Amino acid sequence: MPDQPIGRLKLRTSALRAYTMLLALIVIWLFFQWATIDPNHPYGLFLGAINFSKLLQQTAVTGVLAVGMLMVIVSGNIDLSIGAVVGLAGGIAAMTQGWGLLPCLALAIVIGVLIGAIQGSLVAYLNIPAFIVTLGGLQAWRGIILKLTKGATIPVELPFFRSLGRDFINPRIGFVLAAIAIAAIAWSSIRRSRARKRHGLQTASLASTLTRIIIPSIVIVAFIFLMNQAGGVPIPVIFLVAVALIGAFLTTNTTFGRYLYAIGGNPDAARLSGINLKRYILAAFCLMGVLSGLAAILHTARVGSASPDAGTLMELDAIASCVIGGTSLMGGRGTVFGAVLGALILASLDNGMSLLNVENWAQYVVKGGVLVAAVGFDMFGRRKG
Repeated sequence: MPDQPIGRLKLRTSALRAYTMLLALIVIWLFFQWATIDPNHPYGLFLGAINFSKLLQQTAVTGVLAVGMLMVIVSGNIDLSIGAVVGLAGGIAAMTQGWGLLPCLALAIVIGVLIGAIQGSLVAYLNIPAFIVTLGGLQAWRGIILKLTKGATIPVELPFFRSLGRDFINPRIGFVLAAIAIAAIAWSSIRRSRARKRHGLQTASLASTLTRIIIPSIVIVAFIFLMNQAGGVPIPVIFLVAVALIGAFLTTNTTFGRYLYAIGGNPDAARLSGINLKRYILAAFCLMGVLSGLAAILHTARVGSASPDAGTLMELDAIASCVIGGTSLMGGRGTVFGAVLGALILASLDNGMSLLNVENWAQYVVKGGVLVAAVGFDMFGRRKG
């Protein structure tokens, strides 16, 4: 019984942080919308359909990497090599376009998985600190792609390859996906209420259940309408949503996810309870590799070419996204929703400051300040808890 109030307090603290970050994102959006008002855009440019579509495309690659980074961090580790992996996997995909579309795309994913398996094995089975292993990987993988490309930029010539990072889905398909999403939300809410009733637990009122269905449905429909004004939902955003949903399911509804949190929260207790730490740490790095390969495909397709310096500093953006979204660098705490939200906040700052022609040095200062403030807020919340 004494643990119950503590558990509720942790849950409330986590929810409070999520709402705070969501409120911060809304404030950022409203500020940039107001700041971009001019004679050509009397209502503001930032939240216009075209710019918002570009903003989400910017978020997609970082968001995909942040989901993978979340799984690594909650297990008590870190991966500093993913930017170099994006460069290597994207470069090899571009170099092997002559093999056909599917082989070159599959090769990017395979490269990511192999690198994840190598680095994960060194961390899990040889007990080399993840910081050292992946810092070495950052240098090694960057060197390999520099050797393979000889410093040259390789254009993406396959039209479908380029479309993965630039094109949009048909607006009609967007409405179909919206209908499916709304149906899934309604089914999930009703199923949850029935399950609680079946187990004799207090169920939410009809008004509360309808609110949980109606509000997300309105947001989804408004989003589809806005995106259709810009040509449709960008394909990279579809990939991000799919990755986020799968990542959320893995971390909250599977034994794999629970074990990752247990390993990061208290590895000694996890070991004593019979969890195979080595296997799950290796799996986390392999998943990071899969998502690094996918991010490489999306980034290379969006840019339209592969270069040896592609992916530079992406690892820091992914880590910052997780931290801003509430992930603890000590391990054991964080959510996929928070990581993606953090990626959206970073992309919003980048996009908004670029629209306002803020100098590069000032952009770095602002983003660094936001990261430190997020960590400070996290530490303050820990002391309060």
